[in-house]
Amino acid sequence: MSSLVEVVVPASRDALSDRTVAIVGGGATGALLARALIRRTDRDVVLIAPDLSPGRGVAYGAAQPWHILNARAGSMSICPDDPMHLVRWARAHGYDVEGTDFLPRAVYGDYLADQFAETVATSTGRLRHHVATATALHTGPDGYVVLTDAGPVHAGHVVLAVGNPEQQRLPGISDAAYASPYLVTDPWSEHPAPPAGEPVLLLGTGLTAVDVALSLTEAGHRGPIEALSRRGLPPLAHPQLPPSSAHPDLILDGGLTLRRLLRRVRGAIAAGADWVAVVDTLRHQADRLWADLGDCDRQRFLRHVVRFWDVHRHRMAPPIAARIEALRAQGTLSFSAGRLRSIAPDPRGGFEVGVEGREPRHYGAVICCTGPGALPGSADPFLAGLFRDGTVRPGPYGLGVDTDADGRIRPGLWLAGPLRRGHSWETTAVPEIRAQVDRLVAALHVPAGGR
Repeated sequence: MSSLVEVVVPASRDALSDRTVAIVGGGATGALLARALIRRTDRDVVLIAPDLSPGRGVAYGAAQPWHILNARAGSMSICPDDPMHLVRWARAHGYDVEGTDFLPRAVYGDYLADQFAETVATSTGRLRHHVATATALHTGPDGYVVLTDAGPVHAGHVVLAVGNPEQQRLPGISDAAYASPYLVTDPWSEHPAPPAGEPVLLLGTGLTAVDVALSLTEAGHRGPIEALSRRGLPPLAHPQLPPSSAHPDLILDGGLTLRRLLRRVRGAIAAGADWVAVVDTLRHQADRLWADLGDCDRQRFLRHVVRFWDVHRHRMAPPIAARIEALRAQGTLSFSAGRLRSIAPDPRGGFEVGVEGREPRHYGAVICCTGPGALPGSADPFLAGLFRDGTVRPGPYGLGVDTDADGRIRPGLWLAGPLRRGHSWETTAVPEIRAQVDRLVAALHVPAGGR
């Protein structure tokens, strides 16, 4: 990688030193990392984020009461050695919850924000929240300088915890369509309600589409809602209770190939293993399996298998699955398979949408639910600047940012969170982020003043 650009910075150092760690990003990853650094090292920590209550991020900050976690409360504790920590917190805050229950996402956001605030309060001044948006990153005389819209932050180490990239622009959508407020590229942003009674098209059939469908119906929309993707597969549902068979035997002797792995999975299920237990076992081995697969098998997985993995791995909570099934039974919600060809304004209002193999259809609104785009094209302005000047480079398959196994981009510059995907596979769920944080903190925990 090319060297960072040297810049002249103001004389005032904001009382920070080389022992300081700056975290860019105020979502779950940033909050968990700040907590771990304060509890397990002697570093000073500055969290840089515009969020007034760090911890919630997009995943939990934009959630409505009907949005439910897609994992059980017993697996979502921020303390890996105390799996009931979240359950006890929820009970102390008036929620009647068991470890097998699925909490509202907004409640989980409150939990993360509360734990961050507690860490600030007990850190004896070592943790500070710099309420600002990062705009650039440069080297300084004693480490790094994070430029923000509220002044520079100086630190010996910087950790990027910036979350998923934006959704990328899809081919076939005209500029005029993109200019319409009824083509929504960010489903979590403020946007006008679709015209009453008009059909709505959701691009994508995963958990985001499920959330958006629930939000539309809760807001009173009564027109038909269609979710479209290449395969048209909605997420599957969690069982009411966790499977009893927690660890099916999926050990493979000899070299790992995708074909052998799929054959072993199908064989285990055919022999009577619970498919949920099989998928959960694979999930906990996913990073090792991903590392062991060759490049051709990884690309084959991304082309042909990943969607089937997603619908089995990223499941709906039972109450959500029941509501989605009811909407489908009523004819309000449908899932369709097809390849999008075009979206253009309809002279009558709304859009005319072309899908391969069928006649164009009219929709009053289109909402993109396709998930994060590839890098560097979908990077936000801060990250895009780091790509342009060579500070960071794309990870394998454009899925994230290139790092080593500990999350190190280069000396003193680190990455944590979903953008580790590519080198790792499981990078978005709290248990995997906890593991990332543990490894990064251990690698960073050198004598104060070391780089």
